[in-house]
Amino acid sequence: MGIGKGAYLKKLTSGTMKWRSIDVSEKLDGSSPPSVFIGSHGYPKVAVGPMITPSEGDTFVMDTPEEWIPRKYNQDDIIRFRLGLVRGKKEVGIKDLDDKVVRKIQEISLASTSVESEVEFRYKPHGVTFNEEHQPFGPSASLERFDIGNVKWETHLEKAYYDTDWKAAEAIGELYGEGVLFSQMQKALSTGTMGVGKNRRLVPTRWSITAVDSMLADHLYDQIRWYDAIDNYQVYEFSSLNNYYAVILTPTPWQYEWIEAFIHVLGKEEVIFADQEWLKPKTEYSSVGGCYYTCKFAVLEALEKMKKQAGAIVLREAYEGYVPLGVFNVRENVRSAMKQVPREFESYRAALNYVSTKLKLPISRFMDQGVLITEMLKSRQTTLAQKI
Repeated sequence: MGIGKGAYLKKLTSGTMKWRSIDVSEKLDGSSPPSVFIGSHGYPKVAVGPMITPSEGDTFVMDTPEEWIPRKYNQDDIIRFRLGLVRGKKEVGIKDLDDKVVRKIQEISLASTSVESEVEFRYKPHGVTFNEEHQPFGPSASLERFDIGNVKWETHLEKAYYDTDWKAAEAIGELYGEGVLFSQMQKALSTGTMGVGKNRRLVPTRWSITAVDSMLADHLYDQIRWYDAIDNYQVYEFSSLNNYYAVILTPTPWQYEWIEAFIHVLGKEEVIFADQEWLKPKTEYSSVGGCYYTCKFAVLEALEKMKKQAGAIVLREAYEGYVPLGVFNVRENVRSAMKQVPREFESYRAALNYVSTKLKLPISRFMDQGVLITEMLKSRQTTLAQKI
């Protein structure tokens, strides 16, 4: 199938209309997990608003994807509670940070716990939304009225909010070091609550996810590039949500390739997409989209914890029944893979041979599409990482 990844994923998301969202009326009392959403259509005018569930009390887990795989939620579990989130919308300019609705979604994005919320919509919310970059959610409608209860801010995010001289990338790096969740930082960045004051603006949700992945990956790369390389080949694996992931670490300076296959998801198709970088981060946007950056962050995170440097070739297979749930799927699965005990090998060929026994497609299919995965067989790479 000769098709680009964007077009392929558009076909995948168009096939999700069988899912039904929660049925709600024009008035809704409940809580926000906390959760907000900012669209990209019409940029620099964007649709902003809260996402609210009729459930009251602690709904934090509904917008905390870091929790889903450790809690062993399956795909149906995730889709079910995500479609219970109702999105409110108001169109504003990206610099309209003094707008009343924007102020309230900023409060929500900085919250440390679920936020009591009351919404009145202009019409009955409808529809469902699935996307390859962000998590799915349920019906949506324009806002008529929107009120929230008292909000307790997460203390580290509060510090970033009030420091209008702090660059966003620097803030993200420090907040990460303080243990602030990825999902919390992403929402705060999206609502314009961090960065140099004059530069603050609303950032569409899908863009803010990749922005935080990229900032954290760059932050971690600047640390691991000075470490010694691992001294053998290692394979980390993990399977969940109709995916299999294999991470091959190589005893080399940093180099990275992401190769993903979608196998019989729509029908009889077998499509593969790949992108890569050598030694230094990519400067142009990846042809495979946000999953490239979110996987890269997850691998670099593990290397920094090891205090080691390595190259990484990451293979992913998505199988029949797979539904796009957002790039959290890649980030959290690769994070889970990197927490497993690795299999160790003395040669790259031996590592490849092992991985080939776990894949449904022949390894040659990945090698035809990738670059680094093949070049590694041709070159005589040493186990001694050079300082870059």
